Amino acid sequence: MLELKFALTQGQFLALLGAALAVLLAGIGSAKGVGIAGESAAGVITEDPSKFGQALLLQALPGTQGIYGLLTGFVIMQRIGIIGGNIAEISTQTGLLILAASMPIAFVGLFSGIAQGRAAAAGMGIIAKRPEELAKGITYAAMVETYAVLALLASILMIFGINI
Repeated sequence: MLELKFALTQGQFLALLGAALAVLLAGIGSAKGVGIAGESAAGVITEDPSKFGQALLLQALPGTQGIYGLLTGFVIMQRIGIIGGNIAEISTQTGLLILAASMPIAFVGLFSGIAQGRAAAAGMGIIAKRPEELAKGITYAAMVETYAVLALLASILMIFGINI
């Protein structure tokens, strides 16, 4: 039991936990958001199959949070040497810093992916009745994206600011 407790406080484990949470939580947010938008898209397409392209564009928007989480995970893995084959010795303190740096994109990605899916689903209502107003639906959904981009920037800047 003591060995397990010791392993759970190792810097490498904590850094990898940060990478995993960034990928996992942002990915869950995107999956849920794309699913929410897809449900609405299916309803629009049932009524008018010619709106498939517009609906697909709106449905794809919430997928970016998962990409941001994956990018953050890759940056962490590259910084600690998992990618590249030269694994760095990382103190528990540094591991905790990396874990903390991954939290902005992990949690903002989770919640903004879902919120963007809801906004995109509402945009489906716009294209259902007024397909020429697609840009307005995209704009509403893209406003949520702003916060995911800010969280990505915060996480990446923190990760690169940590001495490894």
